[in-house]
Amino acid sequence: MRTRYLSLCLTLVLTGSLANTPLLRGQQLEQASPDFGKVVDKDARVEKVAGGFQFTEGPVWNPAGFLLFSDIPANQIVKFVPGAAPAVFRTPSGNSNGLTYDRSGRLLICEHSNRRVTRLEPGGALSVLAGSYDGKALNSPNDIVVRSDGTIYFTDPPYGIPEGQKKELPFQGVYKISPDGKLTLLAQDFDRPNGVALSPDEKTLYVDDCTRLHVRAFDVASDGSISNGRVLCELKSSRPGVPDGLKVDREGNLYVTGAGGVWVFDKTGKHLGTIVMPELPANCAWGDDDFRTLYLTARTGLYKIRLKIPGFITYPTTGKR
Repeated sequence: MRTRYLSLCLTLVLTGSLANTPLLRGQQLEQASPDFGKVVDKDARVEKVAGGFQFTEGPVWNPAGFLLFSDIPANQIVKFVPGAAPAVFRTPSGNSNGLTYDRSGRLLICEHSNRRVTRLEPGGALSVLAGSYDGKALNSPNDIVVRSDGTIYFTDPPYGIPEGQKKELPFQGVYKISPDGKLTLLAQDFDRPNGVALSPDEKTLYVDDCTRLHVRAFDVASDGSISNGRVLCELKSSRPGVPDGLKVDREGNLYVTGAGGVWVFDKTGKHLGTIVMPELPANCAWGDDDFRTLYLTARTGLYKIRLKIPGFITYPTTGKR
């Protein structure tokens, strides 16, 4: 599993880029619009807070004061408390990828190798929320977000299908799980759907596509269905990297991990600038007490940067977990 996944990761890094382009070193802010200064201070810098992992993904901040993230090939969910050494939170993790919390504070997990979405119950048991569609196994659920009414959205590319198992679905879907547990296919015309996020008013769903190098926006109806899909922004570059993780701040700006670092767009799709990373980031999450720290999972490391605008969080942000 580890060898196959790392091979897939390498393919992602080189897709749409110059294969002989070296990874960027150092860290800087690249301004594409004067409005970038409204998002990040010119003196802000990326700080490495932990390292030595295999391939980090799926971070989520717990209001009790810690970050969880996946180390996919290691088959672990890792817990990071600022100021302390990282510790294993859960293993095996089903080679987990995307993580988030639901409205009740329960951890939701996209399990790559088990090809399912699960929920960690307070007593430690796992409940399977989705494992198949139309009688066929899901590909490998990747990223996940929850609406305030409990509707769950997740993406399902094939990156984590274990060796020896076949791909059963003829498409790579975007799904919703309604509050009553019903699984519905929302879109099947993506090539490699990956990061997923909601706008602060929850009227727009964003999904990026790794191979098409863009982010699409959809109108969200009250019943959770989506319509009017359109390309909002593109992330084309000669640098290594493709669109992957996706988050939104309280003013509706998008933060998309991609070639060279984190691309920041306003809600109209205008590129404001890029936070250049020393390692290619896979995903990001808002954290710390004010949710103005963007934590970044980037290959073997965990990083953070302070920003001016708090992140939009779809789960309760107070209370212990």
